[in-house]
Amino acid sequence: MKSTRFPSTILALSLLLTAPILRAADDFKPAPAPAWQLKDVNGTVVSFDQFKGKVVVLDFWATWCAPCRSEIPGYVALQEKYARAGLVMVGVSLDREGPEVVKKFMTDQKINYQIVLGDEKIVEAFGGVEAIPTTFIIDRQGTIRYRKVGALPAGEFEAVVTPFLQ
Repeated sequence: MKSTRFPSTILALSLLLTAPILRAADDFKPAPAPAWQLKDVNGTVVSFDQFKGKVVVLDFWATWCAPCRSEIPGYVALQEKYARAGLVMVGVSLDREGPEVVKKFMTDQKINYQIVLGDEKIVEAFGGVEAIPTTFIIDRQGTIRYRKVGALPAGEFEAVVTPFLQ
């Protein structure tokens, strides 16, 4: 595996972000979520296993991505509103400038949910991420039930995620 692939993926992602268009995943089929282990901004290992029995929203994003940034207040609100119902928001940062940039952004935006630092391995495990934001909903049994590419208004995304909390 070449080490240059991931940076070229990031370049391609940034080019795709010039038009924040939501694309439906017409060909999406539910599948078991891959296991993963990543570090948070403090270097603590976080794994998918920690969230068994929860509904996990896994969002691939970056601090420099305008559509990603626009969704964060809605994700903060969802985490606050539905945490007791078993919702866990997890942001997978694809920033390459290191954890300090992400940590500052988290503080500035008052992010109340788990943020981990992504790598090529998790991108590939989720079938490749062709643009950011790309967001997955994983049900309580560990099955990916939904994928969106692009930003979605908070109210519309809430209507998508709440049936999985029932």
